Amino acid sequence: MSGSDADIVVVGGGPTGLAAALECASYGRSVILLAPSGSHVDTDARTTALMVPSINLIKTMGVWDDCAAHAAPLRTLRIVDDTGRLLHAPTTDFQAEEISESEFGYNIPNRILNAALQKAIDGTPTIRQIDVQLSAVKYGADHAELTLSNGEQITAQLVVGADGAQSIVRQSANIDVRRWDYPQTACVMAFDHARNHNFVSAEFHTVEGPFTQVPLPGKRSSLVWVRKPEAIQALLAVDEDALCLAVEKQMHSMLGKISNPTKIQTWPLSGSLAHQFAKHRCVLVGQAAHAFPPIGAQGLNLGFRDVEDLGAALAKASEDAGASTVSNTYDRKRRADIYLRTGAVDLLNRSLLSGFVPLHMARALGMGALKYGGPLRSIFMREGIKPGSSFSNLFSRLTDKRKAATSSS
Repeated sequence: MSGSDADIVVVGGGPTGLAAALECASYGRSVILLAPSGSHVDTDARTTALMVPSINLIKTMGVWDDCAAHAAPLRTLRIVDDTGRLLHAPTTDFQAEEISESEFGYNIPNRILNAALQKAIDGTPTIRQIDVQLSAVKYGADHAELTLSNGEQITAQLVVGADGAQSIVRQSANIDVRRWDYPQTACVMAFDHARNHNFVSAEFHTVEGPFTQVPLPGKRSSLVWVRKPEAIQALLAVDEDALCLAVEKQMHSMLGKISNPTKIQTWPLSGSLAHQFAKHRCVLVGQAAHAFPPIGAQGLNLGFRDVEDLGAALAKASEDAGASTVSNTYDRKRRADIYLRTGAVDLLNRSLLSGFVPLHMARALGMGALKYGGPLRSIFMREGIKPGSSFSNLFSRLTDKRKAATSSS
């Protein structure tokens, strides 16, 4: 690595960037983390439902212990068709115990997760964090040169772009991106409720978008409510009692009286998908590579799978962390997962907004099959947690049966 300031520079101070820095360092690489102040502020009221593989990842990073007391397990995932249409899907509950898991994952406040990841960064000697923004990157044959906003220049073998949908890392690598907007805005808040949630997360599908309640410790839940922008503006204008009543009504009083809501935070919804996820000496993770609406707890989990696959590519790399074998392996491995998740979330969201009756019928039939079809339910649940796990589980069961048959003969 002669002449380079670090093996790897990770750009971005969100949870995916912090996790990427820790993952790269775990493979013996020296890392510079460009994470300007305010990248993960304490005022972020959002929470993230991390599935079991993501929880296992942060456990290996030594992060879970600082999150556990603030996290709530997700033992049941409920999908409710609340569109009011003639053709509607049956309400369906998915139980973690059906696939021999105690929970699908845990819901964690973002500020807690970010603080725990930052603590791990601070405790890793091979990571040097710089509180400066990136201005540009030049990718050369044997290294990348980064220019910072203060005029300083640093070099590295590999640049990891975790710098969001407007990624400078991606733009500097001349990687094109496809973008689209949705006629929706998401509002995020948390609230208390009179009844126990029993660790059930409920996603109500409405004609304006999903309304997703996710458990927090105690009689408290977080909420992501996707609606038309004008409807969100109307919510922002009402007093606390009216807001709580609106939330309770949308949940059909499932959790009883709603109280003590946090201040609403809002985000207009859009999507993006990079044409490549890696190029020579450049790798994209998280929203620098893909972004889509908050449906089915896929966003950050997809970003953490990016991080895992980056680690897998580095594990097989030569001394040069930015060698073409690393970027080629990563790009190839991420394509199917990212395309499938992005397409599925986009299709589901558009199906809620569409007035096309055959699409409603297909959605209702699909959910009906999931409600009553045993093998299909299992595949759906396992694939929702970790891509490919349902097929590896099936292979394992077939192998066990073959071994049992052989030993008994």
